[in-house]
Amino acid sequence: MPPTDLMKKSPTATTTNSPVNVKLLLIGNASVGKSSLLLRFSDEQWLPEDEASATIGVDFRVHKMEVNGRKVKLSIWDTAGQERFRTITSSYYRGAQGIVLVYDVANRETFEALPKWFSEIDTYVSITVPKIIVGNKVDKENSRQVSTDEGSTFASRQNALFVEASAKTAIGVREVFEELVARILETPELWAPVAPEAGVSFGKRGEEDGMPGTINIGRDTTAQDDGSCGC
Repeated sequence: MPPTDLMKKSPTATTTNSPVNVKLLLIGNASVGKSSLLLRFSDEQWLPEDEASATIGVDFRVHKMEVNGRKVKLSIWDTAGQERFRTITSSYYRGAQGIVLVYDVANRETFEALPKWFSEIDTYVSITVPKIIVGNKVDKENSRQVSTDEGSTFASRQNALFVEASAKTAIGVREVFEELVARILETPELWAPVAPEAGVSFGKRGEEDGMPGTINIGRDTTAQDDGSCGC
C-alpha cells in the first residue's frame, strides 16, 4: 500500500509545531512586586500597592507566547515571600525550568536578600536552569537604593540574566519573560522530548507531572498466556 500523506509527516515537523511547555518560578522577598509583574505580563493590568494583597502560599497562571519562532506555553508559579511559607513553596521548585528572582530597587534589604534566595535555588534546582534577576519598581527612581550597575554586576557574578522593570508602567516586563524563555529554548535538555528506549517510556519534558524528562518503567508484556514466566 502506498504511503499516505499522514504517514509521510515527519516526527520532527510535528514536534516543532507543538508548543514547548515551560515551568517558571517567581521568587523574592515579600512586597517586591512579584504578583504585580505576573499580573502585568499575563493580563496587562496593575493594582496599586494599597489594593494588592500578599500571595498566600503559591499562585499560578498559564500564558502562551512565541519566542524566536517557537510557540511556548508558560506555567508561571508565583510564590509567597514570607518566611512562614518557605516549607510550602520549596516543593514548587520541582520541575522548574526557569527562575525569576525579584527585588525592589527602592528597598536595599530585598536586594541584599538575593544571596539567600540563590542558596535556596542551589539546593532545589539544577545548575543548568536559567535564572533572571529583576530589579522591579524603577518607577520609584527618586527613592532608588540599588543602582543599575550594582544589580547588573551581581547578576553577572551569579551567571544570571538581568532586567530592570516596572509592573506599574510595564517597562521591561515583557522582556523579563522573553529573555528567560529564549535562554531556556537554547537549553534543549530542559524541554526537548527524550527518545524512548526499549522497555522504558519517556514523557515529554515539562508535560509529565510538571517534571522534565519523566521516566516510566513499563510492565514487561512478554509473559506467556499459560502462566509460565516470560522473564
